[in-house]
Amino acid sequence: MEAHKAYLASHPEVERMLADLLEAILKAQPEDAHLFAKRYFDNTPAPAVHPPLVFVGPSGVGKGTLIARLMKLYGSAMGFSVSHTTRAARPGEEHGKHYHFSRRDSMQLKIDQGHFIEYANVHGNLYGTSVEAVQKVRESGLICVLDIDIQGLESVKKSKLNPRSVYIAPPSFDELERRLRGRGTETEESITKRLNNAKGEMDFLSGPGTVDCTIVNDDLDEAFNKLVQQVVKWYPHLAALP
Repeated sequence: MEAHKAYLASHPEVERMLADLLEAILKAQPEDAHLFAKRYFDNTPAPAVHPPLVFVGPSGVGKGTLIARLMKLYGSAMGFSVSHTTRAARPGEEHGKHYHFSRRDSMQLKIDQGHFIEYANVHGNLYGTSVEAVQKVRESGLICVLDIDIQGLESVKKSKLNPRSVYIAPPSFDELERRLRGRGTETEESITKRLNNAKGEMDFLSGPGTVDCTIVNDDLDEAFNKLVQQVVKWYPHLAALP
């Protein structure tokens, strides 16, 4: 302890550096003070902050499959924001990878405390995107990928994130119903609820100015090629990736 005091006494610049850091933290009020401090003393420029890439579309349309393929292609430049939900995990889903599966009272408390950018009640369950999840991806210099519903899209559009939005649409309502039933993971009650909700979503998302781009997922490979072309237009740096 005495040696430390002696060192600080002979190096008053340390105290000035810490005071300057504290002032910078209080002025910026970053989500992650540790990361901010690391960059404060690092000469490396902060990574570019890219607009989030938002996907919307009804259940069963194939959003997850297209997102997975996009992440596989550009995984080094993208980070998926893992949403929270109060619904139970489906077979094969992992906590922290597919969703943060949460108790309703716990998630509602965090919503009330302002920890979510967007949230919605969908099919009787809460879904939401936390500030922390998006901030973590963006501060890493990655494109933050969001898979949310239309209520969430409207909330994110009202934020300062300036998102790029893609509506993955089914070829028809009948085809969407066939895909949902083909999953074999839903009860009849759940399918009926999802189809009723899907009709409203499709009507809303088809409106002018609602999204930046609409891709009909009739043929998966064709839909994916169109998605890649559009995403590279929005994020030109992706074209230089191997």
